[in-house]
Amino acid sequence: MNTQTTRKPRSDGLRSRHAILDASARLATVEGINGLSIGGLADHIGMSKSGLYAHFKSKEELQLATIDTAADLFNVEVVEPGVAAPPGRARLWALSNEFLAHLERGVFPGGCFFASVAAEIDTRPGRVRDRIVEFIEGWVGELFQTVKDAQAAGEIDPADDAEQLTFEIDAMLLMANAAYVLSPSPEVLERARRGIERLIGPAPAR
Repeated sequence: MNTQTTRKPRSDGLRSRHAILDASARLATVEGINGLSIGGLADHIGMSKSGLYAHFKSKEELQLATIDTAADLFNVEVVEPGVAAPPGRARLWALSNEFLAHLERGVFPGGCFFASVAAEIDTRPGRVRDRIVEFIEGWVGELFQTVKDAQAAGEIDPADDAEQLTFEIDAMLLMANAAYVLSPSPEVLERARRGIERLIGPAPAR
Protein backbone atom coordinates (compact mmCIF):
# COMPACT_ATOMS: atom_id res chain seq x y z
CA MET A 1 0.00 0.00 0.00
CA ASN A 2 1.23 3.47 -0.86
CA THR A 3 1.27 5.39 2.39
CA GLN A 4 2.35 8.67 0.81
CA THR A 5 -0.13 11.51 1.02
CA THR A 6 -0.42 14.44 -1.32
CA ARG A 7 0.67 17.60 0.40
CA LYS A 8 -1.85 20.39 0.16
CA PRO A 9 -0.59 23.90 -0.54
CA ARG A 10 -0.46 25.93 2.62
CA SER A 11 -3.29 28.40 2.95
CA ASP A 12 -0.88 31.26 3.50
CA GLY A 13 0.91 30.33 0.29
CA LEU A 14 -2.37 30.38 -1.60
CA ARG A 15 -3.25 33.76 -0.14
CA SER A 16 0.15 35.08 -1.13
CA ARG A 17 -0.24 33.79 -4.69
CA HIS A 18 -3.71 35.31 -4.93
CA ALA A 19 -2.44 38.68 -3.71
CA ILE A 20 0.44 38.58 -6.20
CA LEU A 21 -1.84 37.80 -9.13
CA ASP A 22 -4.43 40.37 -8.11
CA ALA A 23 -1.70 43.05 -8.10
CA SER A 24 -0.30 41.70 -11.36
CA ALA A 25 -3.67 41.86 -13.16
CA ARG A 26 -4.16 45.47 -12.13
CA LEU A 27 -0.59 46.43 -12.98
CA ALA A 28 -0.85 44.86 -16.44
CA THR A 29 -3.56 47.35 -17.45
CA VAL A 30 -1.14 50.19 -16.72
CA GLU A 31 2.26 48.82 -17.73
CA GLY A 32 1.15 46.13 -20.18
CA ILE A 33 1.20 42.36 -20.05
CA ASN A 34 4.63 42.32 -21.68
CA GLY A 35 5.82 44.82 -19.12
CA LEU A 36 5.25 42.25 -16.39
CA SER A 37 8.41 40.66 -15.07
CA ILE A 38 9.32 38.75 -11.94
CA GLY A 39 11.67 41.53 -10.86
CA GLY A 40 9.32 44.40 -11.70
CA LEU A 41 6.37 42.81 -9.95
CA ALA A 42 8.49 41.96 -6.93
CA ASP A 43 9.48 45.63 -6.61
CA HIS A 44 5.86 46.76 -7.08
CA ILE A 45 4.47 44.61 -4.28
CA GLY A 46 7.50 44.72 -2.02
CA MET A 47 8.48 41.07 -2.30
CA SER A 48 11.84 39.48 -3.00
CA LYS A 49 12.50 37.99 -6.43
CA SER A 50 13.17 34.64 -4.80
CA GLY A 51 9.77 34.82 -3.14
CA LEU A 52 8.08 35.39 -6.49
CA TYR A 53 10.11 32.64 -8.17
CA ALA A 54 8.64 30.26 -5.61
CA HIS A 55 5.26 30.88 -7.24
CA PHE A 56 6.18 31.43 -10.91
CA LYS A 57 9.14 29.92 -12.71
CA SER A 58 9.01 32.12 -15.80
CA LYS A 59 7.60 35.36 -17.15
CA GLU A 60 5.19 33.44 -19.39
CA GLU A 61 3.89 31.43 -16.44
CA LEU A 62 3.28 34.70 -14.59
CA GLN A 63 1.51 36.20 -17.61
CA LEU A 64 -0.78 33.18 -18.09
CA ALA A 65 -1.69 33.07 -14.40
CA THR A 66 -2.36 36.82 -14.51
CA ILE A 67 -4.74 36.39 -17.44
CA ASP A 68 -6.59 33.62 -15.62
CA THR A 69 -6.93 35.83 -12.55
CA ALA A 70 -8.22 38.73 -14.65
CA ALA A 71 -10.71 36.37 -16.32
CA ASP A 72 -11.99 35.21 -12.94
CA LEU A 73 -12.35 38.81 -11.78
CA PHE A 74 -14.13 39.86 -14.99
CA ASN A 75 -16.52 36.93 -14.63
CA VAL A 76 -17.35 37.88 -11.05
CA GLU A 77 -17.69 41.61 -11.75
CA VAL A 78 -19.37 41.53 -15.17
CA VAL A 79 -20.51 38.18 -16.54
CA GLU A 80 -22.11 36.57 -13.50
CA PRO A 81 -24.30 39.55 -12.52
CA GLY A 82 -25.11 40.06 -16.20
CA VAL A 83 -26.32 36.54 -16.89
CA ALA A 84 -28.41 36.65 -13.73
CA ALA A 85 -30.88 38.76 -15.73
CA PRO A 86 -33.57 36.97 -17.74
CA PRO A 87 -32.50 35.81 -21.24
CA GLY A 88 -33.05 38.25 -24.06
CA ARG A 89 -32.85 42.02 -24.17
CA ALA A 90 -32.83 42.34 -20.37
CA ARG A 91 -29.69 40.21 -20.21
CA LEU A 92 -28.09 42.07 -23.11
CA TRP A 93 -28.60 45.32 -21.25
CA ALA A 94 -27.39 43.77 -17.99
CA LEU A 95 -24.16 42.54 -19.57
CA SER A 96 -23.58 45.93 -21.18
CA ASN A 97 -24.32 47.85 -17.99
CA GLU A 98 -22.14 45.57 -15.87
CA PHE A 99 -19.26 46.08 -18.30
CA LEU A 100 -19.64 49.85 -18.06
CA ALA A 101 -20.07 49.69 -14.29
CA HIS A 102 -16.83 47.75 -13.84
CA LEU A 103 -15.05 50.60 -15.64
CA GLU A 104 -16.67 53.15 -13.35
CA ARG A 105 -15.74 51.15 -10.24
CA GLY A 106 -12.13 51.02 -11.38
CA VAL A 107 -11.87 47.24 -11.08
CA PHE A 108 -8.73 47.58 -13.21
CA PRO A 109 -6.91 50.93 -13.07
CA GLY A 110 -6.23 50.92 -16.80
CA GLY A 111 -9.75 50.05 -17.90
CA CYS A 112 -10.90 46.68 -19.18
CA PHE A 113 -8.02 44.21 -18.74
CA PHE A 114 -8.73 42.32 -21.96
CA ALA A 115 -9.17 45.41 -24.11
CA SER A 116 -5.87 46.70 -22.76
CA VAL A 117 -3.78 43.58 -23.28
CA ALA A 118 -5.40 42.60 -26.58
CA ALA A 119 -4.19 45.83 -28.17
CA GLU A 120 -0.71 45.05 -26.93
CA ILE A 121 -0.27 41.43 -28.00
CA ASP A 122 -2.53 41.15 -31.06
CA THR A 123 0.44 40.66 -33.42
CA ARG A 124 2.50 38.45 -31.08
CA PRO A 125 1.64 34.76 -31.52
CA GLY A 126 2.01 32.41 -28.60
CA ARG A 127 0.29 30.99 -25.55
CA VAL A 128 -0.37 34.40 -23.99
CA ARG A 129 -2.12 35.71 -27.10
CA ASP A 130 -4.07 32.46 -27.47
CA ARG A 131 -5.35 32.67 -23.89
CA ILE A 132 -6.51 36.26 -24.36
CA VAL A 133 -8.19 35.50 -27.69
CA GLU A 134 -9.97 32.54 -26.10
CA PHE A 135 -11.44 34.72 -23.37
CA ILE A 136 -12.51 37.50 -25.71
CA GLU A 137 -14.19 35.01 -28.03
CA GLY A 138 -16.10 33.64 -25.04
CA TRP A 139 -17.25 37.13 -24.02
CA VAL A 140 -18.34 38.08 -27.54
CA GLY A 141 -20.00 34.68 -27.85
CA GLU A 142 -22.02 35.43 -24.73
CA LEU A 143 -23.20 38.72 -26.26
CA PHE A 144 -24.02 36.99 -29.56
CA GLN A 145 -26.09 34.27 -27.90
CA THR A 146 -27.95 36.89 -25.92
CA VAL A 147 -28.73 38.81 -29.10
CA LYS A 148 -30.08 35.57 -30.63
CA ASP A 149 -32.20 34.93 -27.54
CA ALA A 150 -33.65 38.45 -27.78
CA GLN A 151 -34.46 37.86 -31.44
CA ALA A 152 -36.13 34.55 -30.64
CA ALA A 153 -38.26 36.32 -28.02
CA GLY A 154 -39.29 38.99 -30.53
CA GLU A 155 -37.50 41.72 -28.55
CA ILE A 156 -35.09 42.45 -31.40
CA ASP A 157 -36.00 42.18 -35.09
CA PRO A 158 -35.02 38.63 -36.13
CA ALA A 159 -34.19 39.98 -39.60
CA ASP A 160 -31.27 41.94 -38.12
CA ASP A 161 -27.82 40.45 -38.64
CA ALA A 162 -27.01 39.09 -35.16
CA GLU A 163 -23.26 39.03 -35.77
CA GLN A 164 -23.26 42.63 -36.96
CA LEU A 165 -25.38 43.75 -34.03
CA THR A 166 -23.05 41.97 -31.60
CA PHE A 167 -20.07 43.65 -33.26
CA GLU A 168 -21.64 47.08 -32.88
CA ILE A 169 -22.60 46.57 -29.22
CA ASP A 170 -19.09 45.34 -28.41
CA ALA A 171 -17.65 48.29 -30.33
CA MET A 172 -19.71 50.69 -28.18
CA LEU A 173 -18.35 49.07 -25.02
CA LEU A 174 -14.76 49.13 -26.25
CA MET A 175 -15.02 52.77 -27.34
CA ALA A 176 -16.46 53.63 -23.93
CA ASN A 177 -13.53 51.85 -22.31
CA ALA A 178 -10.95 53.73 -24.37
CA ALA A 179 -12.64 57.10 -23.81
CA TYR A 180 -13.16 56.50 -20.11
CA VAL A 181 -9.49 55.63 -19.56
CA LEU A 182 -8.56 58.96 -21.16
CA SER A 183 -11.31 60.97 -19.49
CA PRO A 184 -13.09 59.18 -16.62
CA SER A 185 -16.41 60.98 -16.86
CA PRO A 186 -19.84 59.39 -16.32
CA GLU A 187 -20.94 61.15 -19.51
CA VAL A 188 -18.68 58.82 -21.50
CA LEU A 189 -20.52 55.80 -20.14
CA GLU A 190 -23.89 57.43 -20.76
CA ARG A 191 -22.93 57.99 -24.40
CA ALA A 192 -22.31 54.26 -24.71
CA ARG A 193 -25.68 53.50 -23.17
CA ARG A 194 -27.42 55.89 -25.56
CA GLY A 195 -25.65 54.24 -28.48
CA ILE A 196 -26.68 50.78 -27.34
CA GLU A 197 -30.27 51.98 -26.89
CA ARG A 198 -30.31 53.04 -30.54
CA LEU A 199 -29.24 49.52 -31.49
CA ILE A 200 -31.52 47.38 -29.33
CA GLY A 201 -34.12 49.68 -27.80
CA PRO A 202 -34.50 50.97 -24.23
CA ALA A 203 -33.46 49.00 -21.20
CA PRO A 204 -36.35 47.12 -19.57
CA ALA A 205 -37.93 48.88 -16.61
CA ARG A 206 -36.69 47.59 -13.26
